[in-house]
Amino acid sequence: MRKVAIALLLASATAATPALAQDGASFAGPRVEGIVGWDRTQANGGRDDGVMYGIGAGYDFQRGNTVFGVEAEFTDSDAKDCVGAATLADPRLCAKAGRDLYVGGRAGMVVGGSTLLYAKAGYTNARYKASFDDGTGVLSDASNLDGVRLGAGAEYAVGPNSYVKAEYRYSNYQHGVERHQALAGFGFRF
Repeated sequence: MRKVAIALLLASATAATPALAQDGASFAGPRVEGIVGWDRTQANGGRDDGVMYGIGAGYDFQRGNTVFGVEAEFTDSDAKDCVGAATLADPRLCAKAGRDLYVGGRAGMVVGGSTLLYAKAGYTNARYKASFDDGTGVLSDASNLDGVRLGAGAEYAVGPNSYVKAEYRYSNYQHGVERHQALAGFGFRF
């Protein structure tokens, strides 16, 4: 009898607990988010992996199950690659990915009432820093590279005003520089 009472108590507590995501969640309005993920920069046959992190903001319009939006991001990365020993015979050359600015749009469909599947495209501008150290002095330079970003992702409503997301995106910049990123994010709608 005691086991039955405990089972009924647990069942009633579970039934009384509100669901995390509401059926038919709204994906409309302004939003802000934090993002973090894997960042691979490739250029001239070389590549380096790192961690990217940043913030984003956007505004989405929803009509039925269709969502269209505009968005902007500011991210940075710890991706850095160095070769050489910083001597005259073997100078050290380093390349580091810096801040990345993005502005673009996205379009998607709501499935299952609480998940948004979307594709995105837009303009991106990334800063890359290079340094040369031969043991007697250091030369450094930074360049801003313009590019195009394409991506796809999924956003899941975990509450009436909050969501989690996962996204993959590819960026192609000037001078043959490419970037692949896979990220996760958490955000709020207002």
